[in-house]
Amino acid sequence: MEYKDYYQILGVNRDASEETIKKAYRRLARKYHPDVSKESSAEERFKEVAEAYEVLRDKEKRAAYDRLGSNWRAGQEFRPPPGWQGRGGSHTHAGGFSSRDFSDFFESLFGGRGGRGGFSGIGGMGGGFATAGQDQTVGLEISLEEAYQGGSRTLQLQTPERDNSGQVVNRTRTLNVKIPAGVTNGQKIRLSGQGSAGMGGGPRGDLYLEVSIKPHHLYKLRGRDISVELPLAPWEAALGCKIEVPTLGGMVTLNIPANARNGQKLRLRGRGLPGDPPGDQFAVLRIVNPPADTETARETFERMKRELPFNPRAHWR
Repeated sequence: MEYKDYYQILGVNRDASEETIKKAYRRLARKYHPDVSKESSAEERFKEVAEAYEVLRDKEKRAAYDRLGSNWRAGQEFRPPPGWQGRGGSHTHAGGFSSRDFSDFFESLFGGRGGRGGFSGIGGMGGGFATAGQDQTVGLEISLEEAYQGGSRTLQLQTPERDNSGQVVNRTRTLNVKIPAGVTNGQKIRLSGQGSAGMGGGPRGDLYLEVSIKPHHLYKLRGRDISVELPLAPWEAALGCKIEVPTLGGMVTLNIPANARNGQKLRLRGRGLPGDPPGDQFAVLRIVNPPADTETARETFERMKRELPFNPRAHWR
């Protein structure tokens, strides 16, 4: 019998991740699905792709297959090594998927027991073939407050599906989505079974909502940490004081130490986005001079100039 290079069939490297293998299978299964493909060899290619996926998606089968080594080439004459013990995975059939649907090569390695078939019920063109739908990723823009508190959204999505005549049409679906508290920029929320429809009765793919958090007028976000600029009058910075500081969880009191510096950061531990561990909030001090726009203000600055022995450029000397 001929050796089958399952990695070559799916077009992936031998060290490919489970996700890479899954994506390759879904792409090829849709390409060669007999309901879609016009190629004369589509049915055989579809079976070949499904068989490769049946092995490589199952950790035990893949490990057993890999034990054959990497020196074999597709089409080479093959016989299992003496004493071969390569069977892995479940020994049950799924939905009409039987041992005769596997190649002799597969049967020689795994006894023709396919386990959870990537497709089921091999029959005539258009009958019995089932492939899972593709995963989808859509953007979800939320406010910083929603990221902190969590919440819910109602989304309307345009999803490509096939109608009864086999034509691809866009259908509008409405989904109620829960936003978990502590979600971060770029994080993906997985909605199982809410992606594109499968073919031949196959299950839907998954829908991933990729989160982007809108810029905030007051806070800046970095990971789970939040920073806010805290303006101080010169005497507040010089003498120290207590200031009410806004956080996403409400106002808190912050102690400003005497002789605080412009640009100094004070930490409010655990006041960032929720998580394990939660983020922190940083108050970035900014010393703001009052305007010298009245006679009294100008006189005050003149008195400070005369009475305070202060040179901000003394370190230049």
